[in-house]
Amino acid sequence: MDPFTFASSRSLETNVEVRIDSLEGQRSFLAYTTLMADPSLKHVGSNTAPYSDMYVTAQLFADSKPLAVPVQTSYKAFKNQRVWSEWLTVPVKYCDLPLSSQLAITVWDLAGPGRPVPFGGTTVALFEKDNNLKKGRQKCKVWLGVEADGLSDSTTPSTVESHSEMDRLEKLFKKHELKELPRIDWLDNLAFRQIERINKEATTENQNDHYLFIDFPRFDFPIVFADFEYSDQNRRDPSNLSPTTSTVPSSSVPQRSGQAVGAGSGSELSSNRMIMPVYDPENPRDNPAESKHRRLVRSHRNGPLDRDLKPNAKIRDELNEILNYSPTHDLNGAEKDLLWKFRFYLTRDKRGLTKFLKSVAWGDPAESKQAVQLLPKWTEIDVDDALELLGPGFDNPAVRAYAVDRLRKADDNDLQLYLLQLVQALKFEKIRTETGPDAAADSSLVNFLISRACMNETLGNFFYWYLMVETEDTNQEYKRLFSKVAYQFQVALTRMPDGDKKRAILKRQAEFVFGIGEISKEIQSNKDSRPKKVEHLKHALSDPKNELISFEPVPLPLDPSVTVVGCFPESSNVFKSSLFPLLIHLKTDKGERYPIIFKTGDDLRQDQLVIQIVTLMDNLLRKENLDLKLTPYRILATSAFTGVVQFVDSLSLATIERGVSTVPVAGILPYLKQNNPDPTQEYGVRAEVMDTYVKSCAGYCVITYILGVGDRHLDNLLLTPDGYFFHADFGFILGRDPKPFAPAMKLCKEMVDGMGGANSRHYNDFKNYCYTAYTTLRKSSNLILNLFALMVDANIPDIRLEPDKAVLKVKDRFCLEMTEEDAIKHFRILIDDSMNSVLPVLIDRMHGLAQKWRK
Repeated sequence: MDPFTFASSRSLETNVEVRIDSLEGQRSFLAYTTLMADPSLKHVGSNTAPYSDMYVTAQLFADSKPLAVPVQTSYKAFKNQRVWSEWLTVPVKYCDLPLSSQLAITVWDLAGPGRPVPFGGTTVALFEKDNNLKKGRQKCKVWLGVEADGLSDSTTPSTVESHSEMDRLEKLFKKHELKELPRIDWLDNLAFRQIERINKEATTENQNDHYLFIDFPRFDFPIVFADFEYSDQNRRDPSNLSPTTSTVPSSSVPQRSGQAVGAGSGSELSSNRMIMPVYDPENPRDNPAESKHRRLVRSHRNGPLDRDLKPNAKIRDELNEILNYSPTHDLNGAEKDLLWKFRFYLTRDKRGLTKFLKSVAWGDPAESKQAVQLLPKWTEIDVDDALELLGPGFDNPAVRAYAVDRLRKADDNDLQLYLLQLVQALKFEKIRTETGPDAAADSSLVNFLISRACMNETLGNFFYWYLMVETEDTNQEYKRLFSKVAYQFQVALTRMPDGDKKRAILKRQAEFVFGIGEISKEIQSNKDSRPKKVEHLKHALSDPKNELISFEPVPLPLDPSVTVVGCFPESSNVFKSSLFPLLIHLKTDKGERYPIIFKTGDDLRQDQLVIQIVTLMDNLLRKENLDLKLTPYRILATSAFTGVVQFVDSLSLATIERGVSTVPVAGILPYLKQNNPDPTQEYGVRAEVMDTYVKSCAGYCVITYILGVGDRHLDNLLLTPDGYFFHADFGFILGRDPKPFAPAMKLCKEMVDGMGGANSRHYNDFKNYCYTAYTTLRKSSNLILNLFALMVDANIPDIRLEPDKAVLKVKDRFCLEMTEEDAIKHFRILIDDSMNSVLPVLIDRMHGLAQKWRK
């Protein structure tokens, strides 16, 4: 652990906790004559029994004033020792504690029913003298016969100056427990026995001394008291300070005694970290030893000599291994030095540029200048590497401009596949925030996206809507950024031929979406029954004043290749859902129907991302001549709480398994047979339809596994009459799932039965398609990982939870450390586990019962 890594008490938003462990010490019984003189004393339990019934209270004080009501342990009857081992939670958070905070802990005895008397009390400060929060086991002296006072100048302090051997050993024992002393088992056992002997002797000498043992939570970092918040200016401009970058968890998780220090909940400790610059004169900005070593190894005087330097066979293998690292792999110092040394040799390998740029010390002006001068000499990199250079790890403008130049060579169809991520990459650009027509002119990425969006109407359509959603971001800095880019885009459109006409189209699209949105809000807010909501929708769509039944041709925002001119109100519907999504059949300029679902109150950006990745993966598979009949229907988030979804005529597997009116027997196979009969085939289903079903099942099994799509049940697995199987509703991704013990991949018995069963040749074909698709997508893992890396600051729910782990979760699913053969074995095990798992079957049935009960 970095010795300068600590957490501020102001960042710890959990309640104060203390565990009452045990009370040790023996007390001489009162003389019989004393009891005769005061008969009430014989009712006090500790006066008549060595282990009387007791309970403990704890109350928080500061500056001699109570901060909260007292909390107490449960009442316990003791036999041969006084042990509670009970955690108490004080209703005050650590972040609200003043430095003078103390816990007044009182042990209470009973002198009859409802009559507690203090056995003794102790007052323990929560912060050490060095302002560190106390942690771990504490030995507190108990002052007999009095209640803990909690005063600043307490008469019942928990620590008393003592030079006894036992106190010295107690301090060493605590250091050993916190792993601050090395552990040697055989020597520790000898020491512990000796400590027990000394403790017995000390107990005999001080018979009436009592000590209460308590435990405070342990944290992954030292918790230092802080009563001063750094100004926003200092947080944004670390150059005002000489910073020690300390990782401060916004919700550090305390550990109960018995857990190893630093073994806390990783997921909670890694999320929502705050980076706070703290002045520390003893910790300079750069490690002088490392800087000196780097300058010696990368002496700029050796630059001309490095041009002709070539690696031997051993070093060539090492370099090749480094170049094969995934984008998420962190390079160590030796690897960085090796890449720098052979930088000229590596210019012929397009894989080497991103790795080389990671090895550059960009804080060194001479070294960064050399790196930039080397960029034009490098072999042209692939698009996936160009996307990596636009991520958060690269902020040099020349490097980002080089990446944009590579993207200029991509055609519009490829660019559309990455457009969502490229818009997010604007968050990592250095863009001036002033207003005016040239506000974003200093960003090569902004200029590139605007120019391409102006020249291609489809790109311009999606670029506009992606920007509009981001202008609603809760982060004010991002909100201003995207507002400036949107303004620049509008200005650039005006300068284009027919620019006013293009701006008018975008305006009419916005009015079209707004009009449907207003109707959706009305239907959602009224408390009518669903049939009345449907009637209300039909009436609103047919009302001429809403201008939706017929209007001037306008490209559909969801799919600008389709021009819509009105709608069919009689075919509209309202779905059974808490948000009441609308089903609207739009009329195209060719007189055809284009059904859409309009949702209000739902953020569709996560679903939009998943569909975009499915579309990309479909293209990657097709390039390898593998068409898995995927159905990446279109989704467009039109704001942070509204969106449009393309409606695909299909039925859920839950409906098909229950049986539909046109199918005499429930099940996927009878359903396909009814819609696509062919008596000459083995299962009576047309060959091309069965082939479509098997391939689409394989494609979605692989893709949803890689993306970690969760909450899979028969209601969000859909099937079209012509055999296209697909998934819907992507509210849980990256391994998240509301159900316990969810399988890594959704392959249920119903899906396999639709292929003819586990012993059919179609099922064997399904598995082979899975293996081929998985190994094919593994070859494009860098592209997919870089796309997710560009989304780390996007307001996507399941990425926002753990942005630093989102890319790693996808990477783990690719199993890049495995050979292709091992990866196929791994996927074979996944298929078998999914098929043989019993719990998902029970969960599907419970979900079906819940849905039936709701209806």
